[in-house]
Amino acid sequence: METIVIGGGQSGLAAARALRNLGVSPVILEAGDQPTGSWPHYYDSLTAFSPARYSAMPGMPFPGDPDHYPTRDEVVDYLQRYAETLDVEIRTGTRVTAVEADGSGGFVVSTADGSRLPTAGVVAASGSFGNPYLPDVPGKEAFAGQLLHAADYRSPKEYAGQRVIVVGAGNSAVQIGYELAEAATVTLATNHPVAFMPQLLGGKDLHYWHTTTGFDELPLEWLAQIVHTTLVMDTGDYADAFESGRVSQRSMFTAFDGDGVIWADGTAEQVDTVIFAAGYRPNLPNLPYLRRLGALDEAGMPKHVGGISTTHAGLVYVGLEFQRSFASNTLRGVARDAEHVAAPLAAYAVKARAAYGL
Repeated sequence: METIVIGGGQSGLAAARALRNLGVSPVILEAGDQPTGSWPHYYDSLTAFSPARYSAMPGMPFPGDPDHYPTRDEVVDYLQRYAETLDVEIRTGTRVTAVEADGSGGFVVSTADGSRLPTAGVVAASGSFGNPYLPDVPGKEAFAGQLLHAADYRSPKEYAGQRVIVVGAGNSAVQIGYELAEAATVTLATNHPVAFMPQLLGGKDLHYWHTTTGFDELPLEWLAQIVHTTLVMDTGDYADAFESGRVSQRSMFTAFDGDGVIWADGTAEQVDTVIFAAGYRPNLPNLPYLRRLGALDEAGMPKHVGGISTTHAGLVYVGLEFQRSFASNTLRGVARDAEHVAAPLAAYAVKARAAYGL
């Protein structure tokens, strides 16, 4: 095989398209039963944060009103149809267990069913959303209530009448807290106050300005000098909910205490459920497939520059958060990173194919 793409979500699909456009025939290996990544597993009411006109991947517009915000199920359907247009082989239900160097400039990819697949190049496109992050808060293991990550949350009806804390100050934390307040008593626990940014500026969605000004393509090093905190996009409803007290906000609690938490001011409160909307960590550290290769640092993070491995020729990454820019792991931005890494990978794969008979 010329190249193997590990992961069939938006990152893997973008990588496969970029390689196909360069004359390379990739094979996508997807552990799940459909090439849609993590999208089917998000909470029921989730919508994309960008309008449809800015949520499309190259080669296929997002259907419907270009100014509407696609729902979770709309994105799932879109990715399924997108995969069908790529003219590449997609093997679902195929979990990769290891990637090893073959000693001749290529790789051998092992899968859970015992297959060993030789390839000239590998795209690690496991994404950023398969490894939910639960901070290590004292007393967490002994907490008597329900403890979960936003990845496990589905709808507010399951928490009717409960006392719920949502941990986080980002878009997902605010969105979940806002809708939970319909059925439960909710507090956001945050390390800093929630900072709102208008979804509409000058009558246009924020993403219009992100794309027309080039903000989407700012590297992390520059972005950090401009934006110093997480910004939550809001049409006004979220800010109103906080101002009215429908959703309250407190500084992050310092510990769990049996059936409750200890707040930063020392007060204790009984709580039924705590939902961590504390983000994700890349899948790569928790998946064994790259460990044998020696491509990760001591913390288990990939060694790369802009998605191109600094340890192994022929290995690239797509879908890492801030891989090259603010939009790296989003529907609207992932294709740019895929195209960036596809060119050197295609050149290497063709050379390796000729030299090593792969």
